Amino acid sequence: MESPAESAPSPSESLGNQVRRAVIWRSGSQIVGQIVSWASTFLVIRLLTPGDYGLVAMTGVVLLLLNMLNGHGLANALIQHGNVSRREERQVFGMLLLLNIVLGGVQFALAPLAAAYYREPFVADLLRVQALLYLTTPFSSFAYALLARRMDFHRQAQVNLLSSLAGALAAIGGAYAGLGVWTLVLAPATLFATRAIGLMIAARAWMWPSFDFRGAGHLARYGGIVAGASLLSFAQSQADILVAGRFFDAHAVGIYTTALFLTQIFTNKVVPPINEVAFSAYARMRDDPAAVANGFVRSVRVLMLVAVPFFIGLAVTAGPAVAIALGPQWAEAAPLVTLLGIAMPFMTLQALFPPAVDAMGKPGTTAGTTAIGAIVLPIAFLIGARFGIEGVAGAWIVAHPILLAIVAARALPVIGLSVGAFARAVAPAFGAGAAMAGAVTLAVHAAGPLSPVPMLALPVVVGGAVYAGSLWLFARSAVLDAWAMLRRS
Repeated sequence: MESPAESAPSPSESLGNQVRRAVIWRSGSQIVGQIVSWASTFLVIRLLTPGDYGLVAMTGVVLLLLNMLNGHGLANALIQHGNVSRREERQVFGMLLLLNIVLGGVQFALAPLAAAYYREPFVADLLRVQALLYLTTPFSSFAYALLARRMDFHRQAQVNLLSSLAGALAAIGGAYAGLGVWTLVLAPATLFATRAIGLMIAARAWMWPSFDFRGAGHLARYGGIVAGASLLSFAQSQADILVAGRFFDAHAVGIYTTALFLTQIFTNKVVPPINEVAFSAYARMRDDPAAVANGFVRSVRVLMLVAVPFFIGLAVTAGPAVAIALGPQWAEAAPLVTLLGIAMPFMTLQALFPPAVDAMGKPGTTAGTTAIGAIVLPIAFLIGARFGIEGVAGAWIVAHPILLAIVAARALPVIGLSVGAFARAVAPAFGAGAAMAGAVTLAVHAAGPLSPVPMLALPVVVGGAVYAGSLWLFARSAVLDAWAMLRRS
């Protein structure tokens, strides 16, 4: 195991080069890994039923709630603090082990209560088996933190690719073996186990944990604040499933969560690896607020130039996209995909703020914002549920723009960025996206009824041309800046 001094990057290598290399490895591996994962997911979706996905979505609420307390903040404390001794590393490892053993026991005990809430007895059996997942968390979180401190994302990337492949093979094998809903338990268990072992080997993180926590109060406090913010975010991220699972059956919940899966592919799969690198980079730059602000605004501009056409394009082509990707048994998901696709750009923007704010040493700001979201979103979903499962999806369109405004108002001063600068960063993507949506709607209306493949191909061609043309005509400087940023990567 390297000492803290050995773990630090070479001073001769600029932070910019470290970040660019990290983004290439982390995002590149994520893209390749997700191609593997998506291929298996779309294949498995055709073999399982909406009810299977609905049951697992109900257990996912409990898993996510307890995972908010799994010590991710402790791992972040190792990254955020400049100098961490070997003893402190062992203390954090010990905290992670104890915490996750307790969480596994809590989930096992709470399984019958969750099943009673959803009125689905089988949920209890699923939760009891899924409690084993907590045994992998201490190893993966600890090893990830050590690698992130060194900005060593290429080894992490290699492990992620291997674990994604293992999870995909487990999913396909389970589905073809007739395991049904248990396929959706086997696949993540395989992925998490291989990732934990791989990361520990890659980070050379094998050490004895310490259960003497004296002197580790500063790490525990930081981790506690991050955990508090994460716990509050649970009400944001899972309020819709809590509401839908209570008021609708497993089939409807499965249709909704699958529509959510499609529309959140970018936010859940592309943004997190970028945020991981961003947090490490912002933490290194926290003594230079201007550099943090500049890095944040440029990252937002580039990401939204990619995200907005994806979301808007998915919203306006929901029918053929669902038919081709999922099959005819999922046709009910198409109207939900349209509604959710409109809301997702606002959610994606919200997700870009926490790494910068937390790295500046202000996790309490994130906690306060998520507390507000924990009130706004459940109310919106409860109101939306009165209009059916479509009402739950429609609530996103109302609630998330409001929440984005609140997040920006609280976070921008911490980052050192004005509202005007932030608005200018996102305006090109939203403006071109609106033009694209209008052009695609007109093209589809003019073409009339078509089979799914040409019905999807037409909007892709028309929308892509209008989006690119609008950016080149009205926001050329933003495009050139984004291109220069990517070329230097």
